[in-house]
Amino acid sequence: MSSSFNRTNWPIAAAMIQYANILPDGSSVQDQKPEEWAATLSEVTDAGFTEIDPTDSWIRLADLSLPRQQLFADLVKEAGLTIPGLSTARRSIIDPEQADENLAYSHRVIDTAARLGIKEVSFGLFYPLTPAQKAALWFWTAQGTVNPDDRETWTKAVSRIRELARHAQEVGIGLSLEMYEDTYLGTADSAVRFVQDVDYPNVGINADLGNLVRLHRPVEHWASMMQKVAPFARYWHVKNYYRTEDATSGMVVTAPAPLEFGVISYRAAIKMALAHGFRSAFLVEHYGGDGLSVSATNRNYLRRILPK
Repeated sequence: MSSSFNRTNWPIAAAMIQYANILPDGSSVQDQKPEEWAATLSEVTDAGFTEIDPTDSWIRLADLSLPRQQLFADLVKEAGLTIPGLSTARRSIIDPEQADENLAYSHRVIDTAARLGIKEVSFGLFYPLTPAQKAALWFWTAQGTVNPDDRETWTKAVSRIRELARHAQEVGIGLSLEMYEDTYLGTADSAVRFVQDVDYPNVGINADLGNLVRLHRPVEHWASMMQKVAPFARYWHVKNYYRTEDATSGMVVTAPAPLEFGVISYRAAIKMALAHGFRSAFLVEHYGGDGLSVSATNRNYLRRILPK
């Protein structure tokens, strides 16, 4: 990423997590007509965004035919948007049932990014939501599937990320690995250890601390986590949560918050990352309510606090 970025031109992409892949009538975004894709993209531009991440929970670009990929890219350009990063979700390359399929898909994501001029890709080791998580108001309040606590699976994960890193390096793409609970990037210490084991210059940490501070359990203080991962930070998902802890009962309660109001001080967190040379794009997210509009306020907040 450019060293000349400032608060006015830093790439800040809209996440598409508030848009489902399966539509109310049972059809898929994958099969929508161009004008239907364009209508969704216009909502993003109407919210003031100039960048978008076509998150694969909304549309799987890598699973479109090449002509359809190019059609989508042309619509993005016509909407006045660019794509600085492409994020995947719940497609772990160590998934007990879909590991090989997800690995092949991840390679297609890298090729798609290279084809469309997207410079960063975010991968994670987290699994599909469990039935209990799907039934909960906030899925993170129910226990999800945990990465196995064994060296063999850790080594397999490192090996497969290295494989993806080599591929990405060949085509000029950066890989950002998303912090997420109960995965090998589920704590700051583990995330750093994992990325150091991968040991590729184009691989870093997606310091999505929001995924951790929202948990209804004890977690390391966000500032301590950020200090550890800041030297490795690249393409960065940012969101925030209210979090309150009752020391007498041990009760923890969290809820989504606009970026400037939650428990994480992104003013301080970003300063830590910048001190270590962070120059990647941001992706602004928010769960609940009008996620796109809250993401737009998150973008505006970042514009106020990024360097002049």
